[in-house]
Formats: sequence, C-alpha cells, structure tokens
Amino acid sequence: MTSPTVHPAQRIVDLSFGFILSGALSSVAELGVADKLAQGPRSAASLAEELGVHAQSLYRVLRLLASVEVFSEDEAGLFSLTPAAEYLRTEAPGSLRAGVRMLTQRLFWAPTGEMVDTVRTGQTPFDRIFGKPFFDYLNQDSVQSTVFHQGMSSISDMENGTIAASYDFTGLSSVVDVGGGHGGFLIEVLKRAPQVRGVLFDHAQVLADARIAQAGFSERCALVEGDFFQSVPRGADAYVLKRILHDWNDESCVGILRHCREAMAKGGRVLVLDTIIPPGNAPHGGKVLDVMMLASLPGRERTEEDFRKLFAQAGLKLSRSLPTPTTISITEAVAA
Repeated sequence: MTSPTVHPAQRIVDLSFGFILSGALSSVAELGVADKLAQGPRSAASLAEELGVHAQSLYRVLRLLASVEVFSEDEAGLFSLTPAAEYLRTEAPGSLRAGVRMLTQRLFWAPTGEMVDTVRTGQTPFDRIFGKPFFDYLNQDSVQSTVFHQGMSSISDMENGTIAASYDFTGLSSVVDVGGGHGGFLIEVLKRAPQVRGVLFDHAQVLADARIAQAGFSERCALVEGDFFQSVPRGADAYVLKRILHDWNDESCVGILRHCREAMAKGGRVLVLDTIIPPGNAPHGGKVLDVMMLASLPGRERTEEDFRKLFAQAGLKLSRSLPTPTTISITEAVAA
C-alpha cells in the first residue's frame, strides 16, 4: 500500500536508489565513524583526518545519512550520533556494526546486482562470480568468514532473548543447537532453563569464537565439532535449527531434518527457527530475506505448508507454529 504523501512514480524512483543508502551505510560501518563520534560532535574534516580518508567524500556520505536520521548535522557542520547511529558503535549494547558489514559485503551485493540472471535461469550467479558456492567460498576465505559469522551473531543478539522467551524449555533436559554459530541463542536458552544441558554444534573454525565460556556456561554446555550434513549429536530432547534451513534447498533440508529425527531421544522434537512467509501483500522481513537467499544461496524462506511437507519427508510431523516478537517463528516438529 502506497503512502498518501509519496507519488507512486516517486516511490519507484526512491526504491531504485536504495542501493545508494546501503553503500553509504556500509562505508561508515567499515570505517568505524560512529565510534569516533562517541565523545561528541565533530566535523567531517576532523573525522577524515583521523580516519585517513577524503574529507569532502566523507562529508557527502554523512550528509546523506543524516537525511535519513542516521547521524545529524548541526548549523556549524558538526555531525553527531542519533539513536539509530548508536547501533553502529562497536561497543554499544546491541551493536549492529558487524551486522551491517555482513549484510552489505560483496558476497550479497554482487549477486543481487545480477538478479535478472537469477530470474531468467532460476540459478544464483554466486558460483560464477566467486568461483564456488557460498559456504565453500566462506570456508576458504577466513576474512569473509569472520565478517559473516560476526555479523550473524550481531543480528541474532537483537532477537535471541525474545525468541528464547517465546518457547517453554523448562520441560527439557538437553538441547542441541545445530549450526549454532557462536552460541548466542543457546546462551539465552540456558539462562531461562537452568535444568537444560546444551550442545553447541558447528564447524571447528566457527566454534573457535564461541561465547559459551564467556557467558559462564562451560559446565552446562559442550562444544561439539561436526557437519550437520553427515550427522548430529545423539540423544537430545530438542534440536534447534535457527536460520539454518533457509540457506538450503528442499533436498538438503530433508537430509538435515532426517539426521535430527534419527538422533533425537524418544519424545524429542525439532525446533525450526526461520521466518514463515504469510499470505497477502503486507510487508514482511521474510520476503526481503527470501530474495536475498534467491540471489546468493540455494535456499529460501518458506510458508507453514512448505515446512509441513519437509517434515513429512524426514519422518516428522508439524505439531505447532509459535510466533515471536521478531520476524522469526518457532516451528515445532515431532516424530511422525
């Protein structure tokens, strides 16, 4: 539905310029501009001198971002932080600097720029641009891998607490977070359910930056290296798949789910934490994320019926779907 204050033609033009804002946001996140403004307003020239960048170019980028309430410029030409810009500070509670760096890196940007090829062929141009599939490329590029996983943790930290609070974990004794990254979600589960023992399951290079010990849960949570395409740790009451299945095509998802089905204890369940695409034309974050997947990865966001079909092929059945205060839903499956 269009805004009554924006002409439909202007809306199309504004949407076409969207990538400019992404590029501007990417540049200030990469340079750490918000960190330099933490002590108070400064001119673009002063910031540029400290950062070693071109002053006029920095000014023009900051001026644009100030027009959308990321930074503000006063009459003296000094820039300061806004509530939105606070989230670009590295040390700010809930910082999204790493998340912005991840979402605006070339891994996503370049394939999105060739979206027409994807629409024509149904295939992502990622392999052609980068020489191999997304996760294979990440595994051989430690710099990009670090940016990706730090960014995922940054964005996840914004939602983990409210998602964990949306499900009753108190009746469970063991939870495996499959492909759980640095452990942000599992930490929130352990906080809320003192009886739960956790397993953070991921590749060794990801677990190297796990935050379990830092959070004080080393005695209640094991770090286990592995590949969920091969197997998952056995005997748990629940297997969490948070933002995992949306990365993969249906065939791969069924394989992951089957491993969880085979490994789970009697009476166990699988918890899929992904967006559920609703019917209708209303805006939904899952629809944006779905096209991002279309451009760079073989996966997609799914409807509830899509999950029902995946579960059935893996020997599971959908038992319920729970909304959360975020765009993510908790889709629970049990043995069929």
